[in-house]
Amino acid sequence: MDVETALRNRRSVRGFLPDLVPQDVIARIFRAAQLSPSNCNVQPWTSHIVQGETLKRIAEAQVQAALNDIPPEPDFFARHQFTGVHRERQFDAAATLYGAMGIERHDRDGRDMAYRRNLAFFGAPHAVFLFFPEGLGEREAVDIGIYAQSLMLKMTEEGLASCAQGALALYCDLVREHLGVAPSNKLILGISFGYEDPSHPANAARTGRAALEENVVHHW
Repeated sequence: MDVETALRNRRSVRGFLPDLVPQDVIARIFRAAQLSPSNCNVQPWTSHIVQGETLKRIAEAQVQAALNDIPPEPDFFARHQFTGVHRERQFDAAATLYGAMGIERHDRDGRDMAYRRNLAFFGAPHAVFLFFPEGLGEREAVDIGIYAQSLMLKMTEEGLASCAQGALALYCDLVREHLGVAPSNKLILGISFGYEDPSHPANAARTGRAALEENVVHHW
């Protein structure tokens, strides 16, 4: 599979089959992603892959925290609300996803259920939490984004589905406790992955992309 095909085929999948991915496939994915570029080649990422009982315990704990109205305390808070065209794109994406699942805009219970599915990895059999050391900043966060893209493109090449989730970093202390990770390692996002469940209604959602001229400026 060439790069453009992987880019076109990769999308955020929110319904997975329970089948485990063979360990040799997972090893190939993470070995390839290790080739990702980073500022000064510092390679700031640390990946914690979870499956089985560990994944189940974290999912249950995160969902229970949400049900108990425990406020999330992520290592990195969203600083701004989207406005303008970015707000429009956010709204369109949400409308597309909720529409595919049959959740009306004012259906609070339905939206809460969808949020909790985030915290339960959308039923995926695997997930990876991406950490980087305390004291690093925005440049290194970019490196983590590059690494995450590498992971998801390689997953696509291997016939897997994935979903990058900021929601998996909302209860970072809880995740660190389950994984035995020191507080000095900051959680920025998680990626659920496995084999797509084509029958899940959320996977019928297809979001568009802006026209090239909206995002690309040429200086000749």
